[in-house]
Amino acid sequence: MSQSGLAVLVLEDGRVFHGVPYGADGETFGEMVFTTAMTGYQETLTDPSYHRQIVAMTAPHIGNTGVNDEDPESSKVWVAGYVVREPSRVVSSWRATGDLETYLREQGVVGIALRGTRALTRHLRERGVMRAGIFTRPAQPIAHLLQRVRHSPRMEGAALTGQVSAAEPYVVEAIGERRFTVAAIDLGIKGMTPQRMAERGCQVHVLPATATFEQITAIGADGVFSSNGPGDPATADVSVLQQVLAAKIPFFGICFGHQLLGRALGLATYKLRYGHRGVNHPVQDRRTGKVEITAHNHGFAVDAPADGPFGTPYGEAEVTHVDLNDGCVEGLRLLHAPAFSVQYHPEAAAGPHDASTLFDDFCEVMSRAQT
Repeated sequence: MSQSGLAVLVLEDGRVFHGVPYGADGETFGEMVFTTAMTGYQETLTDPSYHRQIVAMTAPHIGNTGVNDEDPESSKVWVAGYVVREPSRVVSSWRATGDLETYLREQGVVGIALRGTRALTRHLRERGVMRAGIFTRPAQPIAHLLQRVRHSPRMEGAALTGQVSAAEPYVVEAIGERRFTVAAIDLGIKGMTPQRMAERGCQVHVLPATATFEQITAIGADGVFSSNGPGDPATADVSVLQQVLAAKIPFFGICFGHQLLGRALGLATYKLRYGHRGVNHPVQDRRTGKVEITAHNHGFAVDAPADGPFGTPYGEAEVTHVDLNDGCVEGLRLLHAPAFSVQYHPEAAAGPHDASTLFDDFCEVMSRAQT
C-alpha cells in the first residue's frame, strides 16, 4: 500500500515510525543512533565519524539558528540520514546564511520529522542501535522496506576511514611562533582539531589514513596525532602506529585514534550496545578524581583492565579515564613512553570545553621529548 505524502523510519527489528519528509526526498540506509546534544547540530551533521549513520536528535527543536559557513567541521554533511522532532519554523541568528532544511536538501540528506523521537530513543536504549532506513513517500509495502533494511550493511566489520580521509596531505600553519610539527593522521578529522593545535604553535601536517611511517618521519614530526573517524576499529591496520610507539615519538589519539592505540597495545575493542553520542558525558580522570563534561561520538570501545597497570609490548600502560555513566574506558597512557589517548573529543567545537587542556598536555609531552 502506498504511503504517498508521508515518510517512514523503519528499524531492522520491525519497529516503524511515521512522519513527514525533512530534507531531501528519497531513501537512505544506515545504523540508527541518537545524540543527546542540545546544540551544535551543524557540527554533528558534518562530523565524518557519523558516516553511514542515521542520526536522531533528542533535543525537541532543531534548526533554530539556521546554518552558516563557519561552523561545519568538514566540507560536506556525512550523516546518512537525519531524524528530528520539531523543525524550527524560523531562523533566529545573526550568523545564519540559510535554513537547515534547505541545507539538507542541497546536500542530498534524506530526513524525517516525527513526533516520537523520545519513543525512538527509549527503543534504542532498550534494544541497542540497529540498522534502519528512511523512506520519503514510499511506494512499497512496509514489509518490503523492512527486508531491504535487513539486507543493508552492518557497522561491525565496516572499514570506513578510507572513505572519509583526505586524498592528499595538507598543512594547517601554526598561529604565531611555530613550536612543534605534528603529523595528524586523518581518519575522519574534524576541522577544529588542527585549529586547536595551531593555536598552540603547532604546524599540523594532515596526512591521509594510509600514511606510512616514512612519510611521518619525513616531515620531521615532533608528535603524531590520530583523529576520530567512523567504522569498526578492528578493521584498521595499526602497524604504522606500532612503529611510532616503538620509536617513542610522542603520540596522542582521540576517539577512533584512541581505539587504535588500544589495539596497537594488544587490547581488544568491542561494539557498545547503543554508544555514546552527545556533549554531556561525565568522564572521570582516575588519577586526580576530577570529573569533566565531554563531547562523545563513538559506537565501539576499548576492553582494558581498569584495576591497575597492565603489560604491553611497549611497557606498562594504564586506564586513565572512565565514563561515569557505564564505566567505559575513556583514556589510556603508556607509563614509560610518550603516548596517551582519550575516547572523547577535546576540540568540542560546539562545547563543552572542559577537556581542551589535553592539547596542552600533548604539547608538554612533545616539549619533554625534545629535551
